[in-house]
Amino acid sequence: QVQLVESGGGLVQAGGSLRLSCAASGRTFSMYAMGWFRQAPGKERKFVAAISRSGGNTDYADSVKGRFTISRDNAKNTMYLQMNSLKPDDTAVYYCARSFVPGFPRPSKNDYDYWGQGTQVTVSS
Repeated sequence: QVQLVESGGGLVQAGGSLRLSCAASGRTFSMYAMGWFRQAPGKERKFVAAISRSGGNTDYADSVKGRFTISRDNAKNTMYLQMNSLKPDDTAVYYCARSFVPGFPRPSKNDYDYWGQGTQVTVSS
């Protein structure tokens, strides 16, 4: 059983930055692509970013391109999401997830099987 634990969320003013972390249990972290999703109140969970097993390939939602950076440290079983120039529209619960597809995952929650419990990010105007 894989466990994913997010941390680093909080309250920040517009224009500020936060760094989210996702710590994974087990010895197979480097074997899977990983992703970040977010869910605002009353809305569907949406794709934010994904990273390949080695970290060499990444993908971003258009809404966060140029502001967010996904990365991973396989030696530490940890994935990160650096969020800069935050906007009130970025307010959501952020979830990390593990992809089960053999290649690079689509920007869809259907390509992911394990999820963390989420961390709240609130951006005030």
